[in-house]
Amino acid sequence: MNIVIVGDGKVGSALTLQLAKEGHDVVVIDSNKMVLQEAQQALDINVVHGNGATLKVQKMANVDTSDLLIAATSADEVNLLCCILARKLGCSHTIARVRNPEYYSQLFLLKDELGLNMMVNPERATAREIFRLLQFPSFLKRDSFAKGRVEIVELALRPGSPLIGVRLSELHKIIKLKVLVCAVERGSQVFIPDGSFQLEEGDRLSVTASAGDLARLIRGLGIQQKKVRDVMIVGGSRIAIYLAMELLNTGVDVKLIEIDEERCELLADVLPKATVIHADGSNRYVLDSEGLARTDAVVTLTDMDEENLIISMYANYLGTCKVITKINRTDFTEVLSDKGIDCVVSPKELCCNDIVRYVRAMGNRKGESVITLHRIVGDRVEALEFRAGRQLSQLGKRLADVRLKPNTLIACINRRGKMILPKGSDSIEAEDSVIVVALSDQVIDDLSDIFLEE
Repeated sequence: MNIVIVGDGKVGSALTLQLAKEGHDVVVIDSNKMVLQEAQQALDINVVHGNGATLKVQKMANVDTSDLLIAATSADEVNLLCCILARKLGCSHTIARVRNPEYYSQLFLLKDELGLNMMVNPERATAREIFRLLQFPSFLKRDSFAKGRVEIVELALRPGSPLIGVRLSELHKIIKLKVLVCAVERGSQVFIPDGSFQLEEGDRLSVTASAGDLARLIRGLGIQQKKVRDVMIVGGSRIAIYLAMELLNTGVDVKLIEIDEERCELLADVLPKATVIHADGSNRYVLDSEGLARTDAVVTLTDMDEENLIISMYANYLGTCKVITKINRTDFTEVLSDKGIDCVVSPKELCCNDIVRYVRAMGNRKGESVITLHRIVGDRVEALEFRAGRQLSQLGKRLADVRLKPNTLIACINRRGKMILPKGSDSIEAEDSVIVVALSDQVIDDLSDIFLEE
């Protein structure tokens, strides 16, 4: 597929890397020559230097014959203009990154008139992800499928867990609940396990369960669940505003620390029910005097990864119940868990996942395209949701009689709202929603890709 990406910043570079890896012909437009040179040297892509919102530059990038244009510059207005121009030139699909909350709500109504196929807001998506994690503090990650009916949650086996030494085939005897462990991270290794797999202390499990069973899952594991009643947010970004609004609407007390005085005044106007503190949130004295040790949860949302990491490590040292860290650079996430950084969110990765899902759905013509896509286990595993089309050759066959590709697992089948954790006697029927888990180095575009040829 021919794809043009305007803007080679955090989101643009992440998209370029992933889409080029999946075999698409990618052209990157940016006004920074040095950034383009680095991208071209690192990846097998074409680049065009210039303003992506101009007719001349878009024609140089062959937007008129492209399948998709993704506008991911830092300016919403430029992104919208890029998409409008691309549609006029004949590009059939356009995606714009729109960050301003005022624009986003208005443009949703005008999406068709502007020719937009999709809008993404990394800050809003990140705030929603953090809010969901704060609802169940015991989980390190939480992803939804089947319109919220099914979830894949990540948790760590702490010392004393009743699951240590247990084989997965015996799991239901302890939890007394229908769940499926679909991935296990053990040190630097990742497993897509079968029933003979034995759990060990320190394992990080990705577990498929019904959304209504999450509380029972926590009780079954013997984990003490503390409800979050107050949250300290360090950094007054757009994400902080979105998150604070969600928390305040559910009755959670919010204390927000921001170093910029002018920004504090804006936050106080937008969030009258929150406590806004004008101070340096990376200062230990400030954190201590504002009661970090007594706070149920802390979320670090400054613009500097280093500050977020240091504050989070200090909060963990004090024993804060839930600590969530926002990072932009995801190159070294695998080493963070050893430093007490368990729960990490990345705006660019959330945005990238949504767009990659859309691209894979575009390239599918069999009626089995991706509905939902989440990357789990440090982006080394993909969890994908497909709608089973009537052309799928494995329809109606017992799962025991079909062969899956290595390191691939059917985690759940949603049939008209009923969640089925599949056994060998189950089958896939037309219109089922099927959740598949696989190592991310094998690109899966449609449901038929998970089966070995008969």
